[in-house]
This record gives sequence, C-alpha cells and structure tokens, in this order.
Amino acid sequence: MERRLLALIVAFAVLSAGCLERESKEVTLIIFHAGSLSVPFQEVEKEFSEYAERNLQIKVSFQDEASGSVMAVRKVTDLGKKADVIGVADYTLIPQLLIPNYTDFYVLFATNEIVIAFTDKSKYAEEIKDNPERWYEILAREDVRFGFSDPNQDPCGYRALMVIKLADLHYGMGIFKELIEENTNIYSNGTQIYAPKEIIANPNKVVIRPKETDLLGLVESGSIDYIFIYKSVARQHNLSYITLPSEINLGDFSKEEFYAQVSITLGSTGKTIEAKPIVYGVTVLRDAPNREVAIEFLKYLLSENGKRIFEKNYQDFLDPPIAFGNVPEELEPLVSTEK
Repeated sequence: MERRLLALIVAFAVLSAGCLERESKEVTLIIFHAGSLSVPFQEVEKEFSEYAERNLQIKVSFQDEASGSVMAVRKVTDLGKKADVIGVADYTLIPQLLIPNYTDFYVLFATNEIVIAFTDKSKYAEEIKDNPERWYEILAREDVRFGFSDPNQDPCGYRALMVIKLADLHYGMGIFKELIEENTNIYSNGTQIYAPKEIIANPNKVVIRPKETDLLGLVESGSIDYIFIYKSVARQHNLSYITLPSEINLGDFSKEEFYAQVSITLGSTGKTIEAKPIVYGVTVLRDAPNREVAIEFLKYLLSENGKRIFEKNYQDFLDPPIAFGNVPEELEPLVSTEK
C-alpha cells in the first residue's frame, strides 16, 4: 500500500512538473525606441527578463530596433510593422502620430538636455573648455566640422536646430544663418524653421546622420569635431561636453515660454513641432503581439527599478511619471494620470 502511494505521489509530481513546464511561456517583445534610450533600455530589459522568469514564469527576450524617434513611429504608421512598445525622445510624437489609430495612452517618464560634445581630438577643444560661451564662434570657423542627427527622423536633430535658433534670440545674433542656412538647405522665417524632406549639407562643414548615436563614432575618431547630442548620451560614452544656457538647452521647465517662440516644420511628416522642454514618452500599441507582457515590462520600467537604472545612466526620471489617455489599470499605481 505504501509503495503504491509513493508511486502515485512520484507520478503526480512528474506530471505536475510537466504541466508547469508546458505552461511556461516564451515571448519576444518587439521594442522600437530612440537611439538615446539604447543604454538604459538594455539594462531594464536584462533585469526584466530575470524578473519575469522568476516571478511570472515567462521567458522574455527582446527584439530592439533603435532609430530616430520619428522613424520609430513611422515604422508603424507608414511601414505597417508590428511592435509591442514604442519609446520616443519626444513624447508629443505619440499624440500627434499614434493616437487614436495605434494606441490610446502614453506615459511621460524621463527628461534630458542638449549639449555640445567633443573629444581631445576636436579642433579648439581646450579653447571651448575655457570659453564655452563662445561655442558658436568656434563652430563657425572654417576648419571646424560639426554634426547633428536628421531632423526628419530624430528629435535630437530638430532639437539641435531649435537650440541654434533659440541662440539667435538669447544672444541677439544671426547664429542660425551662419551655422545652418549657409551650410544646408534648412532655412528659417523668423523663428519658424523648415527642414526639407531631402536635406542637403556641405559635408566639409556639417555632417548629418539618421540618429544622434550614429555620430558618436565620428566624433570619437576625430572625423568631426563637435556634435549636438543629449547630455545623458555624452556622459554614457565618456565624451567631453559643454552645457548651454538654460534659455536654449531645452532642459529647463521654467523656460517653457521662451522655448515656445521657436518651432520647426518637418518635410518628412508635414507636422509643425513647437520647441519645449525635453520629455520622453512610451506606450504599448493597441495591437501589440504580446500586449500583456508588454504592459508588465512598462510596469517594471516605470517603477523604482527603471528610475534607478535611468539615473545610473545620467538621465533624470520623472517622479512620478505622467500618463495620458486610457491608462491600463496595472500602471495606475505608478503614474499620475492626466485627462
């Protein structure tokens, strides 16, 4: 009798283990995100994978596609690609381009500012360190090459242009004309900037790449001297940089009215974007292939775990994050909800 009972217990244990093994899921989350989110997102993903396997009995892997944020959104809206999560460097792209057809909520979660980064190989590196207020004079010199990302694909690119136009207002000088209009086909009318769909630039002076992180290798190798980039990315990659006045760096919420004087119209979308403080946004798409797991990922990102990882990577995190729209109830304890 005891042997039969023992055999039944063993058989039940084996069967139960088999059932659990069959019930454990394997999921690949597809994430389209801004290039400047690459480093912190990779760390969040690694931790979430361990958390999900331990607590949710789900094996999660990730298919990441880093690009300019405009391009990340257009992969869905124009190319019809499927994704679970979209993280952008400019939250306004979500209500402008994804709501209501592709998602019905979004969360603001992190901030940044624009800096000018360089290395010891950059021409006049010591001079700009000693006299950062003369940055525009140094960039204008004939033998200096500088770069920014494509404004039609990447918010860092159109923000670089906004920074330079704001510099016109702050310094009372024609900096935008000298640096941009004389070297590209990007132009302005007053404080309104126009970026043609096909941008042409003088390669001996201005280098433009699809996303801001594409410029890192060029400045590190000395191929170009200076780049407009996010402060967090400059610090993550150990670049030297100068900070810009708060009136122009798009990092100061108290300067929102001053920033709003400048706007840019993009040839790629036809949309006009007003300059404002830099805030990142994230959403889960309505037809996400793995929506439930994607929301669990967002919960992890918006928790103290995500905040810790972002701040370790030199990027400020909103406390609390701010959510808009039809916010999933699982996220409500982590966010401040706005209508």
